[in-house]
Amino acid sequence: MSIKITGIGSYIPGEVEKNEDFHQHEFLNIDGSHIDSPNEVIVDKFKAITGIVERRYADPQLTSSDLGFLAAQKAIEDANMDPEELDYIICAHNFGDVKSNTVQSDILPCLASRVKHRLRIKNPKCVAYDILFGCPGWVEGVIQAQAFIKAGMAKKCLVIGSETLSRVVDKHDRDSMIYSDGAGATIVEETDEEGGILAHETASFTYDEAYYLFFGNSNNQELCRDTRYIKMHGRKIYEFALNNVPLAMKSCLDKSGVDIKDVKKVLIHQANEKMDEAIIKRFYRLYKTPAPEGIMPMSIHKLGNSSVATVPTLFDLVVNNKIENQSIEKGDVIIFASVGAGMHINAIVYKY
Repeated sequence: MSIKITGIGSYIPGEVEKNEDFHQHEFLNIDGSHIDSPNEVIVDKFKAITGIVERRYADPQLTSSDLGFLAAQKAIEDANMDPEELDYIICAHNFGDVKSNTVQSDILPCLASRVKHRLRIKNPKCVAYDILFGCPGWVEGVIQAQAFIKAGMAKKCLVIGSETLSRVVDKHDRDSMIYSDGAGATIVEETDEEGGILAHETASFTYDEAYYLFFGNSNNQELCRDTRYIKMHGRKIYEFALNNVPLAMKSCLDKSGVDIKDVKKVLIHQANEKMDEAIIKRFYRLYKTPAPEGIMPMSIHKLGNSSVATVPTLFDLVVNNKIENQSIEKGDVIIFASVGAGMHINAIVYKY
């Protein structure tokens, strides 16, 4: 028996927000003071660090659960299965459904229930629940689905990662340029095929690190102080990721028994190009070997950071040959890895 991803789908919103679109923004420091540099310089520096050229925003009429439903439909079709056979629907997100031009998060009912409703699944034994685990939420959802299947509690699970971060950003904060919207979904099930999930690793660092990402006030002191936006201590997150993600990936790979030379791709959370490149270099340095060229596909340049949606979306794009010079073949060993609010990190070694 193996536990494999048998279907995958993603939803990439149609609205493109280019870097140049931020030239007219009023970026402010945390204390509300104006930043000395012109916006063109701020945006160019941002691109040099993150690699982001453009990002996607959801259409105003769509919410996060809508994006998750659209991705789920594709995954179910790709798996060629009847959705009534699903035992679990696990939906990873961070902010629930936030309607366009509002500030209130809506998670009643949970997003997984909304997706199940839209899929028109009648089976009450298909259990739908949400997971709040920061950006690593989809990876953790796959780990949980595996646990249910191993325990004999499930045979087929739908795991979704969906987010509309564009609706919780402070437009006066330079970091707002990082975030985007999107959804990815996968069917995880027990099969007779070889491969699948070989090992996993998860850790939560909360002693000092819990509030590296948090909800805080706008940099614009004149806006309502009761309204909160996604905020982060970027330098602390960068250092945390570099110190801890490579170690988690190594622990996971060592548990799998796979040699580092046999890893074909590393699909890592699309948070920041420079950070991801540094993580990969440190990971391979732990094995005293250079990182192979092309080992790390990237989607952040065009899609930005859509949190829980980045890894499944990236997987979908690579599997379907939609990223230039990147592909995954039958039997290839890949690593999924993520880091995010909590602070949480996780990894999966997977044989395709």
